[in-house]
Amino acid sequence: MPTAGLYFHIPFCKHKCPYCDFYSVTAQDDMAAFLSALQREMALRDEPQMAVNTVYFGGGTPSLCSPEAVSDLMTAVHTHFNLLGDIEVTLEANPGAVSRDDLGRLRQAGVNRLNIGVQSFQDDALRFLGRIHNRTEAVAVIEQARMAGFDNLGLDLIYGLPGQTVSDWKADLEQALAFRPEHIACYILTFESGTPMTRGLQAGRMIPPDEGRVVELFETTAAFLDGHGYDHYEVSNFARTPDFRSRHNLKYWHFEPYLGFGPSAHSYRGHTRSWNLADLPLYIQRLAQGRLPEGGCEELSEEQQVLEALLLGLRLKEGFHIADFEKRFNISVQTTFGRLLNQLAEEGCLADHAGHCALTVKGMRYHNSISARFAAEL
Repeated sequence: MPTAGLYFHIPFCKHKCPYCDFYSVTAQDDMAAFLSALQREMALRDEPQMAVNTVYFGGGTPSLCSPEAVSDLMTAVHTHFNLLGDIEVTLEANPGAVSRDDLGRLRQAGVNRLNIGVQSFQDDALRFLGRIHNRTEAVAVIEQARMAGFDNLGLDLIYGLPGQTVSDWKADLEQALAFRPEHIACYILTFESGTPMTRGLQAGRMIPPDEGRVVELFETTAAFLDGHGYDHYEVSNFARTPDFRSRHNLKYWHFEPYLGFGPSAHSYRGHTRSWNLADLPLYIQRLAQGRLPEGGCEELSEEQQVLEALLLGLRLKEGFHIADFEKRFNISVQTTFGRLLNQLAEEGCLADHAGHCALTVKGMRYHNSISARFAAEL
């Protein structure tokens, strides 16, 4: 069994961004009760023999937790699981939701990888995205993180905003590179169902960039960061060196086991996926009763496993290893997908990686539609 990762969903935010569809709440009155419930959930799922080498605090806004609370959670993690020596502990932080003093104490609490949700270094873009910080605050928290001793720093950026030009986006990338982050994640703005931003789009209050502009921005991102030495190891993720790839997120893309804690968190192990209730009061109530807050569970069929291995593997620069894939699923890649592979090669979407099925940068941009084409071949 591969080593597992632990994910903790911290559902609190100071303000709900209009594009976000992750489960979160803005009232923090239940913070203490939530942290107690999180400790109970770990105790109920106690597996001291499970080897763990990544811990990820996501959300929401995990940096709203006090460093002391994070330290207590890490102590509980050590109690209930077998943490390996070379462990990656990531915490997401937002400018405007963490202080300089907190950053130093988070480092002391065991967090060794900080992921900062900058999203943009331009104030007009930040206002459009509904962020609570401005450019000055974003710059300040990055500088403070370095002073606090974080030498594994990730920056998250969003592009594909209405009216955004290639020049606008390159200015954000150039500013990000000025800090020499170990990791950069560049996400295309998506209009998720039910979000305020999508309702604004449907009401005609904004016009999204056309597909051609989004493709141009994607290709600009890949070329610009590659030109500055960053490893484009996944559709949206770039690392300064392979050693700085997100080890936790690689578990998702490699189909490895992970356990999720907190409301709405997902877990995967042994072909089984489960998820917690996306309801903070009910999550707290269930655990107070000594019951796990499971919202559902499914056993993945063989076909589902094949499709997910394809979808996730094709997100990575290396793609999926053909021999391993065939051994695992008893399926011939050439027999099953040969016609499609030839088409993708002719379209310039398939990379020439010996022994691997992988996409080119162009192919990565069309990852979703290409995955659907693979699914249609099964």
